[in-house]
Amino acid sequence: MARMLATRELTPEGPRRSATCGPRTRSVTVNLAESPLTWLHARGHLTDRQFDAGERLRADFERAQLSPSITMRWDAVRISSTGDRGLNASERQLAARQRFDAAVAEAGKGLSDILWRVVCAGEGLPAAEKTLDWPARSGKLVLRIALDRVADHYRMV
Repeated sequence: MARMLATRELTPEGPRRSATCGPRTRSVTVNLAESPLTWLHARGHLTDRQFDAGERLRADFERAQLSPSITMRWDAVRISSTGDRGLNASERQLAARQRFDAAVAEAGKGLSDILWRVVCAGEGLPAAEKTLDWPARSGKLVLRIALDRVADHYRMV
């Protein structure tokens, strides 16, 4: 897979999508091709609505700190909490968990596996299809259906 590098301004919430970084700001170079969703979206396999729904689901997954860890993590989640004003860190985490669980439930029982593997775990479609014992090239269609349902849940236009 080809690398698509981009420079992003480094903020306390993480890399910002701004196009330019000033001379006094810290920046980081990120590989935009690392996410399977970005890869699919860049090649026209996902609509903007589906991509945004996947990114929102992944953001809730990260805010809820649902990724597996071996030991206690003392670092704070580095995602902006603009929609969770007035809540403390634990309440924000619980709210994100509730949003994530509701979105996955809205997608449906058979579609939650592909959502979790591709959107949250960052697994590529061929690997997810093989693990789920699906026919080759069927994951893209199923993922699109799942992302449409998640977009409906998040009321995205």
